[in-house]
Amino acid sequence: MSNNIAVLAFSGGLDTSYCAKYYSAEKGLNIHSVIVNTGGFSAEELAEVERKAKALGVTKHVCLDVTSEYYQKCIRYMVYGNMLKNNTYPLSVSSERVFQAIAIACYARDTKAKYIIHGSTGAGNDQVRFDLAFEVIYPEIEILTPVRDEKLSREYEIEYLKKSGIQDDWKKKAYSINKGLWGTSIGGKETLHSGKTIPEEAYPSHCQKQGEETVELFFEKGELKGINGKMYTNPVDAIRALDAMGSAWAIGRGMHVGDTIIGIKGRVAFEAAAPVIIIKAHHLLEKHNLTKWQLYWKEQLANWYGMLLHEAQYMEPVMRDIEKFLESTQDRVTGKVFVKLYPHNFETIGIESAFDLMQAKFASYGEMNNAFTGEDVKGFTKILGNQIKLFESVAHKK
Repeated sequence: MSNNIAVLAFSGGLDTSYCAKYYSAEKGLNIHSVIVNTGGFSAEELAEVERKAKALGVTKHVCLDVTSEYYQKCIRYMVYGNMLKNNTYPLSVSSERVFQAIAIACYARDTKAKYIIHGSTGAGNDQVRFDLAFEVIYPEIEILTPVRDEKLSREYEIEYLKKSGIQDDWKKKAYSINKGLWGTSIGGKETLHSGKTIPEEAYPSHCQKQGEETVELFFEKGELKGINGKMYTNPVDAIRALDAMGSAWAIGRGMHVGDTIIGIKGRVAFEAAAPVIIIKAHHLLEKHNLTKWQLYWKEQLANWYGMLLHEAQYMEPVMRDIEKFLESTQDRVTGKVFVKLYPHNFETIGIESAFDLMQAKFASYGEMNNAFTGEDVKGFTKILGNQIKLFESVAHKK
């Protein structure tokens, strides 16, 4: 590689701004700043990021939109698996970072770049997610991570940018907001400790409604395709529409505590109205339409899928195997789910589906059985108890 191209994973924040200026001005690299949109940026926000990049002296700025790919290759499998990390967090940032890293690595490979740069620190998950994707997709690339490797302080970076003539409001915001299609994470001083939660004003959305509202969600083979009778050809549009509805009720908030890839505990607040509603509604529909063992094994594999996704193992081949299993379970996950929305909360009411296994013509729970007799149950119960009887007889002898 004879060129001097360095691809920079760029967000427009302090760390990536320092990287852009330092490597272009001090090292003479041909900087291609790349921002990857996973569904969380508006056109105005993307335009502002591009303006910042050009002011920092980058040779080229690129925006890669992977929202559709992110949904097709990841989000829908998280829905199929009803994935909530530690029964709480819908893996919002965990999943989108992987797709951002992959997109940047592919761009660097296609442009035959000599270097790839990211602004991650040494204390979080993202450094592993970026490094691993870069090393797998483009192993020849040299990875530059000055903030991590040189342990640069915010004060040092700010002073350097000021001396370089870059004027901006570099005050650290009280709360860091990271928004994507599958939820928003919020980090602040409270998330650094175990005993406090973030204040109301730190959340991007606030409750605008009172009372209650019933929403009808239509799933087709596990994917959200309709809301209140309106059908969507693109599930991404359905997610956005539901998120707007749920956010108006301030639904989907939570505080996630979990284990980081590097072994320390991490804590983050989040807001994910659509993901949480979709997952709970989808799960209710599955409980009606799938068998006991489908539900059991799906839960086991989904837990593994979520953990591996969180820990940067998306490209591990077993993930494709699990995806095939999860997709095969969705063949009959079609029907309506009724959800009632309240301020800060929601309730799944019930379902309607042609594949509902709770059919009165077969048997009504606690009422009348039409497919078996009392004698059948007596014999079944006697055989079912044999193992326990054998154990108890030996235990009593001892």
